[in-house]
Amino acid sequence: MLSRIYIKNFALIDTLEVSLHNGLQVITGETGAGKSIILGALRLILGERADVKSISKAEEKSIVETEFSLNNQFKKFFIENDLDYEHQTIIRREILPSGKSRAFINDVPVTLDILKELSSQLIDIHSQFETSNLFTAEYQFKIIDGLSENKQIIHDYQNEFSDFQSLKIQLKKLQTQLAEANKESDYKTFLLNELEELHLDDVDYEELQNQLSIQENAEMISDNLAQVLSRFHQEEVGILSFFNEAKNKLSRIAEVSGSFEELNERLETSFVELKDIISELEDEAENIEVNPENLFLLIELNNRINSLFVKHNVTDVSELKEIRDQLSGEQLGASELESQIEEIQANIAKKEKTLKSLAATLSKNRKKNIAVFIQKTESLLKKLGLEKARVDIELQDATDFNQFGKENIQLLFQANSGFPLKPIQTAISGGERSRVMLAVKKIIAESDELPTLILDEIDTGVSGKVAEEIGNLMREMSADMQLIVISHLAQVAAKGNNNYKVVKQDVAGRTQSTIVPLSDEEKLNEIAQLLSGSKITEAALAQAKELIG
Repeated sequence: MLSRIYIKNFALIDTLEVSLHNGLQVITGETGAGKSIILGALRLILGERADVKSISKAEEKSIVETEFSLNNQFKKFFIENDLDYEHQTIIRREILPSGKSRAFINDVPVTLDILKELSSQLIDIHSQFETSNLFTAEYQFKIIDGLSENKQIIHDYQNEFSDFQSLKIQLKKLQTQLAEANKESDYKTFLLNELEELHLDDVDYEELQNQLSIQENAEMISDNLAQVLSRFHQEEVGILSFFNEAKNKLSRIAEVSGSFEELNERLETSFVELKDIISELEDEAENIEVNPENLFLLIELNNRINSLFVKHNVTDVSELKEIRDQLSGEQLGASELESQIEEIQANIAKKEKTLKSLAATLSKNRKKNIAVFIQKTESLLKKLGLEKARVDIELQDATDFNQFGKENIQLLFQANSGFPLKPIQTAISGGERSRVMLAVKKIIAESDELPTLILDEIDTGVSGKVAEEIGNLMREMSADMQLIVISHLAQVAAKGNNNYKVVKQDVAGRTQSTIVPLSDEEKLNEIAQLLSGSKITEAALAQAKELIG
């Protein structure tokens, strides 16, 4: 139940605070007094967009605060959203001079999504300009599902449907990725084969260049090595012979003079190193041979590698390896995509099975309660002056799952006898809308467990006996919920458990709106004024007393 409203610095409201009670709360006031401003402020509590233009004093923040009396059924919401549960819960919106908006639940900052989720369970505001909701499939399903006690089933179904839609989006995304991958698959496979054929892990590019250079210059290398070895091995004039002779002579000198011993050792070491070099040169000379076939293979391998350098715009074999591994990974990725697609398709099939079962239950329950809806609605419409009105709900199987099951809905209406039922949006007149909507609200209120319903001039355009019936209907509705009604009808105001009036006055040269609770006497005068106009007559007072009863 909405127990308190506090508004500060919002449009024409400087400061407004009013306590509300259970039952039927009727708000009256002249046109332009500020009733719509109060509703606009309350819509901020429902999470609607804040407008900095609503701030009256630009240098101060605007505040809209409501207090609700909650029962324990809301504890779960508070626990799930890490909020402190209070029996008297305060919801507040603030609009800062900068235009920034903030929301709080029991002084804890919350997002607008959390605010909307809670407030949508606490309060419903319906304006005379919102009767077009009646034409939407969402609202029509809400009516029949409420009567059918489908609340938990539709909740479960919509959770499954949301997952189902997410899976379908994922599937489409993966299928698109796979299709794009397949477009380039052949070319990438060719590139990968080209790289794998070279066995790059076994290629030493520097050694390849060395071997290629040796083969290309084999004759020159062989000739020069022969000449070098000849110089070493020539008898009497060969380098090795001269080196050996010098070594022997220095050895004899070292035997008689210790100062030459180190030099002798160094020369001995150099002689051993020289002989080792000569030995390796001889081995190399034996291995050098002109091999045209080997040269051809080396040139071919080098050309293929250099060609790939150019094709992939790289300069090193390691970079070619990276490209090869990337291409290989992409092929693996395509395979993984196929695996993921198969898994998602399997999950979608499971979801479809679950949705089919839930949708069938929803449909069965709805069809069982269409007759109940017809009986209740037509009975209420007769009370509201539409004696000949007929209604029906038509359910048709849908080809695909939708948010409400696997069927479409059409609310049918006809105000006059002898004419066929038609979709309500084409059959209803402006004067009939408010009464049909009120009847529907009454039916929804019986099953929706909404603590507070606000009706804004939904009774516009009616009078006399119909107005009296509307007042009775509203009083009946308020027995199970808090019903706040903004009205110009005396017949409705007379039924109020509590009455309030929105007034506009000048304060220090500034126009301000506020709301005041009415005493029993003030209520009587207000109803009389609604009946007679600005001048209250004795006849109007008498009629007002009769209406109050």
